[in-house]
Amino acid sequence: MMMMKKKRTLALAAALLLGGTAFAAQAAETLKLLGRTELAGYDGDFDHFGADLKGNRLFLAGEDGNTLEVFNLRSGAHEKTIKDMDEPHAIHFDAAHQRITVSNSGDSLSKVLDAKTYAVKDRIKIAPGADVMSYDPSTNRLWFVVGGKNAKVKLPKVTVAQVDATTGQPVGQPLQFDTDFCEGIIAEQKGSRAFINVAGLSEVAVVDKHSGKLLNTWKVQEGQNPSQIDLDEANKRLFVITRKPFKLVVINTDTGASVASFDAPGRTNGMVFDKANKRIYAAGDDYVGVYQQIDADHYTELPHVASEKGAKTAFLVPELNRLYVAVGGSPTTKAGLLRYEVLPGTAK
Repeated sequence: MMMMKKKRTLALAAALLLGGTAFAAQAAETLKLLGRTELAGYDGDFDHFGADLKGNRLFLAGEDGNTLEVFNLRSGAHEKTIKDMDEPHAIHFDAAHQRITVSNSGDSLSKVLDAKTYAVKDRIKIAPGADVMSYDPSTNRLWFVVGGKNAKVKLPKVTVAQVDATTGQPVGQPLQFDTDFCEGIIAEQKGSRAFINVAGLSEVAVVDKHSGKLLNTWKVQEGQNPSQIDLDEANKRLFVITRKPFKLVVINTDTGASVASFDAPGRTNGMVFDKANKRIYAAGDDYVGVYQQIDADHYTELPHVASEKGAKTAFLVPELNRLYVAVGGSPTTKAGLLRYEVLPGTAK
């Protein structure tokens, strides 16, 4: 029996070694830069993206410029700037009702825009200081992080609230955490749970997505301030970026235990799981980190894909095989949009 176990271990090690070699050989083929669109005159950071696939539009939250930037989804050409957005952070496009919901941390509250005219049609009437907003298709709800450090008048605690994405009305009881800082949220589509990065406590909160009840908390051991989040629900794996230090951590959603971790780019503010190619992309200063999933418990880091200083938010449109990365404007870097073609791998 011991000999059998030893043979299995050696076989797995050999497979991982060969797999790592094969993946490294393909590394230059993971992302291909298609072009850069400059945003002249924009200074500061951007936050997150949204997309209108049928309408061929890409939306980008100009966090420091108080704008919503609109691009041609395929060509990358800049089409429009919507001003007076009051610190926008996240974007949800509702194709059925032709509306754009934008989370805003200013006192004017999060806005619902007409998707054709960009006029403000409504506001999400929950507490001010909205930052993170995450859409759950399975319930048609938007999850908001409000209050805490993002409110104009700082609050000692942060609140996570759910809103009906069609009506804009709050749903259920909000959940409050004993910290002023929460980040990414993602919900299972076949299961009943949602996962919340409680950054100020360096924990992942596990919540019943229907009732809002707190089910469990998992301490993230590899770093502090967990921020970006994504999910491989089929393999029961949660992907989390920590900020102190910047790490990619893979967590088993059955147990809350971490199964792998890697260094991530500095200031990573965009991380996505590419289900088709079983890759994770993390955008931060100077490069996009690319990590290959071999199986649920085994991953390998592929060579970095060059980007720019300040290129720290990313958005994947799998229907087009495109990865978009926003570059913040600074005295040394011109603000812009990078477009990459996602090249197919051999993952099965």
